[in-house]
Amino acid sequence: MSLLSIRNLTKTFGGLTAVSDLSFDVEEKSVVGLIGPNGAGKTTVFNLITGNYQGDRGDILFDGAAIAGLPIHRIVTLGIARTFQTIRLFQNMSVLENVLAGRHCRMKSGLLSSMFKPPAEKREEQEALRFALGELAFVGLKGQATQKAGSLSYGNQRLLEIARALATEPRLLILDEPAGGMNEQETEALVGLIGKLRERGLTILLIEHDMSLVMRACEKLVVLEYGCKIAEGPPLEVKSNPKVIEAYLGAD
Repeated sequence: MSLLSIRNLTKTFGGLTAVSDLSFDVEEKSVVGLIGPNGAGKTTVFNLITGNYQGDRGDILFDGAAIAGLPIHRIVTLGIARTFQTIRLFQNMSVLENVLAGRHCRMKSGLLSSMFKPPAEKREEQEALRFALGELAFVGLKGQATQKAGSLSYGNQRLLEIARALATEPRLLILDEPAGGMNEQETEALVGLIGKLRERGLTILLIEHDMSLVMRACEKLVVLEYGCKIAEGPPLEVKSNPKVIEAYLGAD
């Protein structure tokens, strides 16, 4: 069953077509990689899915419902969360506060309850704290909750972004170059984390240039070049596709 379906999606910026008539499906509880050379349109696709951009044509279906044109906060509450190619953390806030910021979309207390702190508000805050600490432990940041986000290593900041996304309780987790800036050991741990996320029942769509990670973590690849899909299928099949080889290495 497809959790996410992209149908004939097109996005132009002036005279540049960044995404052209793109269609593909992401099956529920699968790990799908969106790959291609720099400038292929991969991050634009992510921005269209998450509401950062509005497409010119085409449909985006999440669990069968159209989401194109919805505001970002609505898409998050439906169950889509993401990380970014360039890390976007609250650098001067604590690690825990960053995750709690992600948790906010699932909290029901309003302004008045926040001011007067009734028992229900206190219980919700305690539950949010417990949930956030659990996600930090899950990604491997247990014991670092009180540190400033900006003091973490680059690789751990990537993990913190994932923990913050998980705090929204997504069904679809979109990862934009999650291994960017990581060393070999951190990348290996990320592969294991992606496996654990799938075991939790999450569906994952990722952009990644580390082909070793992609080949191990993904069960399907979608390849873009100049905004167009040039290949789709299992990693080994895609890796040997002449069009993909030419897109990455160039023709003789």
